[in-house]
Amino acid sequence: MASQSPDAHALPPASMKDLFKQRRKQSLASIESDSGIIDPRSPSPALVTFLAPSDHIPKAALQDLELKFAKGADVPDLLQTEDTRLPEAAFEINALPGLYVFPSLVTPQLQIALLEKLLHRDLTNPVHKTNLHLHYDVEYPASKGKIDGSDDVSSSSFFSADIQASLVPKDPAVHRPITYRQVLDSKLRWMTLGGQYDWTQKIYPNEVPPVFPPDIASLLKTLFPTVDAQAAIVNFYSPGDTLSVHRDVSEDCDRDLISISIGCDGIFLAGNEDGSEVATVRLRSGDAILMSGRSRYAWHAVPKIVAGTCPAWLQAWPNISNGHKYQEWNGWIKNKRINLNVRQMKER
Repeated sequence: MASQSPDAHALPPASMKDLFKQRRKQSLASIESDSGIIDPRSPSPALVTFLAPSDHIPKAALQDLELKFAKGADVPDLLQTEDTRLPEAAFEINALPGLYVFPSLVTPQLQIALLEKLLHRDLTNPVHKTNLHLHYDVEYPASKGKIDGSDDVSSSSFFSADIQASLVPKDPAVHRPITYRQVLDSKLRWMTLGGQYDWTQKIYPNEVPPVFPPDIASLLKTLFPTVDAQAAIVNFYSPGDTLSVHRDVSEDCDRDLISISIGCDGIFLAGNEDGSEVATVRLRSGDAILMSGRSRYAWHAVPKIVAGTCPAWLQAWPNISNGHKYQEWNGWIKNKRINLNVRQMKER
């Protein structure tokens, strides 16, 4: 049975808000020299406890996973360079028991396949709502493939739309029309998958939610067997964007939370109930976090996106595959961070 969830409307500790402001102002040089920021590529043994090798996914299993998940997505072959390394040793953060970091868990092939499915397929499926739906009538490009979460990645991508075409506001007196270029460059901030979270009431609606994309759910179940993916929020960040200190407490069960990063580095903060124990982690593309146990309801935030840190092999996306047909969008992800945040809403 799930434990009692904390108050969804509670305010975060002042100490965490102060640390948030401090981290937000740090330069890249300051971040790299700050011993208080955990680097998953070389974490201090004094700050973390490494997991046993038996807790890691074998290389062969990862390769099989890549083949299965990339089906229907146009994923190029990538050389195993320093930028495309295999997963490294996972660890638990000592100050926050139950907070696990999995460096490079999501391989480059899996990252590209995820981007293809999330942004070319799921974003063009009307059942998955975005922040734009609150104020705009969203018109979708004509579909030429499946948009139901099955193998085929739809060719009806917003990246194929006329970049000067506009979305019409529901209330022209309050909002101006915005072009697809503006949408993808800066106006698109989040998309929901599965359970559609009500940000105002801080609850999940009672109606039956849209189906969570089954191939992504299967991928996540393989990586994190303790969680049934039922709802997710996909955040789209640019340098200068932040995510304020909060807790995810609206689910009807206390199953672990999953967070996967793609693109530029993000500075991640986490802290306990009163903010007396905190940790700062520099998350890179392909890193994953699991918030479980005592850290399931930890306060957390993203005070900074580190510009210019997207891996070289990824920087051309979405023009990295698909026959290089997205020339107008070449390098779109170079200064973006895509974060997939997954949770289980209730017990099966």
